[in-house]
Amino acid sequence: MDKTIKFLDIFTILKKRWLLIVLFTILVAAISGILSYFVLTPVYQASTQILVNQRNSNNQLDTALLQSNVDLINTYRDIIKSPIILDKVINNLNLDMTTEKLGKNITVNSQQNSQVFTIIVQNKNAAKAIEIANTVAETFQNDIQSIMKVDNVSILAKSELKQNPIPVKPNKVLNITIGILVGLMFGTGFAFLIEMFDNTLKNDQEIIDLLGLTVIGTIPKMEKRLTRSKKKSAKQKAGDETVASEA
Repeated sequence: MDKTIKFLDIFTILKKRWLLIVLFTILVAAISGILSYFVLTPVYQASTQILVNQRNSNNQLDTALLQSNVDLINTYRDIIKSPIILDKVINNLNLDMTTEKLGKNITVNSQQNSQVFTIIVQNKNAAKAIEIANTVAETFQNDIQSIMKVDNVSILAKSELKQNPIPVKPNKVLNITIGILVGLMFGTGFAFLIEMFDNTLKNDQEIIDLLGLTVIGTIPKMEKRLTRSKKKSAKQKAGDETVASEA
């Protein structure tokens, strides 16, 4: 039987299936929380800031030279993540990872028209992330002079280990919030799906609307306790009649 849901029926369905929606929401949020707190491995982040700055022969800042330094940052970004830098970092720190894997854990960010860019490193160990970030910055500063014959790179700020480092992944609050929204969405959708496939007739009006028949009477629903009580009374009455007939 085809069935459509009217706009006014939405609130009725939500009220009728609210327990199902709540259970779905709690279940998905709980799964998301368990994964975030007990399954997913925490990932820590460390960063260092590098300045690209070079003065002209008159020791005065030149606008053209300034723009040239800014344009060089894109080139520096590629050099930082290249094997010529990362291979040395891996060897110096005795890292058990490939150049490609280390490169995926490194991000180089820069602001538009800024001579400062940031090297960001993520690792499962907070101390190791800091060590890698500082080593990458130092290796790049030392090797860029021979690679591009320039001397315009300075390390502004090195990464330092905090007393209680906070992981950047997983974002537990965000994951649980997403779990609540997803559970709410699936619970609501499942409630409407059940209603769409429910072919039972609920009231007199549905019989009139769907079948075009006139209702001439209804049978009230009896409670189980009342039904059992009547059956017990009938059995007792039948037993009394049997005894009377034997007498």
